[in-house]
Amino acid sequence: MQRPSALSRDEGTCVAPLDRSTETTDPHPWAQEAVHLGRATRSWRVEFPGAIVPEADGLALADAPELVRLGREVAESWPTALVPPGQGRTLDLWTSLATVGAVDLTIARVIEPHLDALAILNQAGVSDSDRPGGLLGVYAAEGAGMRLTASSDGGRGWTLHGEKPWCSLAGEVDGFLVTAWVDDSRRGLFAVRRSAGVEIGPTAWKARGLAAVVSPTIRLHGVPALAVGEPQWYLERPGFAWGGMGVAAIWHGAAVGVARRLLASAGTRPPDQVALMHLGAVDAALHRSRAVLAGAADLIDGGAASGAAGARLALQVRQVVRHSAEEVLERVAHALGPAPLTGDERHARRVADLQVYLRQEHAERDQAALGSAVLASDRPW
Repeated sequence: MQRPSALSRDEGTCVAPLDRSTETTDPHPWAQEAVHLGRATRSWRVEFPGAIVPEADGLALADAPELVRLGREVAESWPTALVPPGQGRTLDLWTSLATVGAVDLTIARVIEPHLDALAILNQAGVSDSDRPGGLLGVYAAEGAGMRLTASSDGGRGWTLHGEKPWCSLAGEVDGFLVTAWVDDSRRGLFAVRRSAGVEIGPTAWKARGLAAVVSPTIRLHGVPALAVGEPQWYLERPGFAWGGMGVAAIWHGAAVGVARRLLASAGTRPPDQVALMHLGAVDAALHRSRAVLAGAADLIDGGAASGAAGARLALQVRQVVRHSAEEVLERVAHALGPAPLTGDERHARRVADLQVYLRQEHAERDQAALGSAVLASDRPW
C-alpha cells in the first residue's frame, strides 16, 4: 500500500475551492469526502484525506500508533495559511479540521493541539528561532496534588519544576506549550523543547477510544523554558475561546463520519419509516452544528468574538456541536443495531473515539457556565 506523501506547505497543493456545482446539486451534502461548513465560495476541502483513507481503513485498533505517525506527517505539513483563526480564514481552517475528523479522530487529535500551539505562538509574536520545532502539544490541565512552577532567571529565561497531568502524546511530541504557576495566584504559558529534564510518568490510560492518544503525567526537573506572553495572557486571550471551537469542528466532522455509515446502510435496501425518521433527525442535528460553526467563524473574523462575548460564544458552539454529535451517535446506533459496532472496525473505532473526545466538553458544568454568562450579559437575546 502506498504511503501518503508529505504535504507541500504551498496552500494551493493542499486545499482547493469546493466546486459550487457539486455542493448545490449533491442530494446528500454531508455524504462526501469533504465536510462542508459554509458557502461554496468560502468552503475549502482538504486533498490529503484521500491518500490517508486507504491506510486508515486497513488499520486495526492494535495499529493505532501508525495513525499517530500519519497524524504527525499531516501536522508538520499543514499549510501555514490555514493555521491562525481570526485572520479571515477561520471557516477554511475549521472545514479542513472537520474533514480530517471525518477521516480519523486519532489523526485529528494529533493535528489539533499542534495547530493550536502554532496559533498561540503566532498570536504571541514568538519568533521562529525561539519556537520548539517538530510536533507540538499544549498542556494546561491541573490535577489534585500536582503543581508545576516557573522560576525566572531575571531575564527572558525561566526554569520549570513539578508535575503536569493529562499531557496527551507527551511521549511523541518534540516540544510543547505548558502552563505553570509563577506565583500563588497566576499562571503563565511557557514554550519547552523536549529534553532529558522532561520525564514521562506512568499512565493508567486504558481507553478504548483514542487508544493511541496516551495522556500521561509529565515531570519537569529544572527544564529551561521561554515565557509566551505575560502571566494569565494564555487564558485571557481571544484565541483561547477560538481554539475550543476548532475542537468542536473536529467533533462535527467525526459525527459526519458516523452519519455516513447510516446513509450507506440506507442505500442497501429501501428504508422504512423508522429508518427515515432517524436519517432525518441526523440531518437536522448535523445542520445545527454546521450552522453554529459557520456563524461563529464569521463572528471571529469580523472581530465580534473577543472577551466575554467570545467566551460565551465558545460555550454555545461547543454545547450545540456536542449535543448534535451525541444525537448522531444515538440515532445511528438505534437505526443500525449492534452489527456495525461489532463487525465494522472503522465504525466501531470512530464511535469509541468520538465518545471519548466529546468529554472535553464538560456537559452540565459548561451549561451552568453558560447560564452564568447569560446573567452577566446586558441583553443576551
